[in-house]
Amino acid sequence: MGSGQVTDSSAPFDFRGKHVTVAGLGVSGVPAAKVLHGLGARVTVVNDGDDERARTQAAELETLGVTVRLGDGATLPEGTELIVTAPGWKPDKPLFTAAHDADVPVWGDVELAWRLRDRDGRKAAPWLAVTGTNGKTTTVQMLASILRAAGLRTAAVGNIGVSLLDAVTGDEEYDVLAVELSSYQLHWAPSPRAHSAAVLNLAPDHLDWHGSMEAYAADKGRIYEGNRVACVYNVADKATEDLVRAADVEEGCRAVGFTLGSPAPSQLGVVEGLLVDRAFVEDRHRNAQELAEVSDVNPPAPHNIANALAAAALARSFGVSAAAVRDGLRAFTPDAHRIAHVADVDGVAYVDDSKATNTHATEASLAAYESIVWIAGGLAKGATFDELVAGAAKRLRGAVLIGADRALIREALARHAPEVPVVDLDRTDTGAMLQAVQEAQRLARPGDTVLLAPACASMDMFTNYNKRGDAFAQAVRELGA
Repeated sequence: MGSGQVTDSSAPFDFRGKHVTVAGLGVSGVPAAKVLHGLGARVTVVNDGDDERARTQAAELETLGVTVRLGDGATLPEGTELIVTAPGWKPDKPLFTAAHDADVPVWGDVELAWRLRDRDGRKAAPWLAVTGTNGKTTTVQMLASILRAAGLRTAAVGNIGVSLLDAVTGDEEYDVLAVELSSYQLHWAPSPRAHSAAVLNLAPDHLDWHGSMEAYAADKGRIYEGNRVACVYNVADKATEDLVRAADVEEGCRAVGFTLGSPAPSQLGVVEGLLVDRAFVEDRHRNAQELAEVSDVNPPAPHNIANALAAAALARSFGVSAAAVRDGLRAFTPDAHRIAHVADVDGVAYVDDSKATNTHATEASLAAYESIVWIAGGLAKGATFDELVAGAAKRLRGAVLIGADRALIREALARHAPEVPVVDLDRTDTGAMLQAVQEAQRLARPGDTVLLAPACASMDMFTNYNKRGDAFAQAVRELGA
């Protein structure tokens, strides 16, 4: 709703004197309001919340002459000619219903960034875009590292926390941008046309927002629309290839797969410990190009190797050399709380993957280790755990469960891994993590991995997954003290 009303993106949009409503403050709303005000628009910001942070942001904007309405994100301001929304605002909000009824177009901040990318007459940087249920941030950071290794001016932007709008309107000029796009952002951005794009994987997530798995997949698939050079898909996830088949791309754009197995022509894959390209080489039916060693990927867990192959495919689509792929992967350091090795204590490895907030991410995490004491639980967000537990049962030495919805995981363990010892901690306070780590230590044997991969959101116990991972790491340090 609303996203289908966007006007022709090739036509210039004159913001001078236009009444533009920005829906939501925060990471995207504040930059959008500032940019629109600078372009001469009459800007009104509406925001559901009225907390201290919102009031601080509102005061900053009001000094510029922007009107801000806190605690009222439902009403369409009179005279609105365009809405620019924060990506997280659901399409069924009353504000968008009113916009639809009034024939007012709705853009996201990514749509706005696309419209403004070449506004000042300078050459617009092409976008290499990434989406997927899991692995987006890591892949985009790997891609940016590879592009930098090739000597290109680049930045990792978008859903990664760096405003794409700031990147396209700022003073710094780029050769190419590595762009992370969430399903929310893609829903509100029908116009962007990437040089090349990748969908890493698809699993049920954010269905309360999108309404169905079909709608979620369709929004993810928008990233392929109008691609010029390559649509990169996951050979192991047929749904991603289906999205490529359904996409309307430029003539000559190719489908390029990535696989953890040996690659077929037009694919990147793994052969005898090497990352290999059979897509961007001459005579791909006979030739292959070595890009890097598996050991160049940090950490070399299977799903992270897949991330590296996707990043490499996008970089190669842009003409980057094999040597730059290798050097970029070697230079890459993953963010905290993504399969981060914390310490070895008495022959047991302790690994923090607090970022594994859904079953799909946790499945990949569990697949990276042979013998695991699993710390899991939190807010399930409607997830079920039978398939996850059944697939990992043979790897589990034990399980320690925490959080509000831990019973759902306990019941799945009872059904599919009844021989696995389970410690059920009836606590949701932050101090429970220390006890969880102590119980995991008791269950573990030398050679095991104690893995925090909760498969759940953190907000029942912690502010966010970062705080949860920090608590785990602190508890591990106390073990070794």
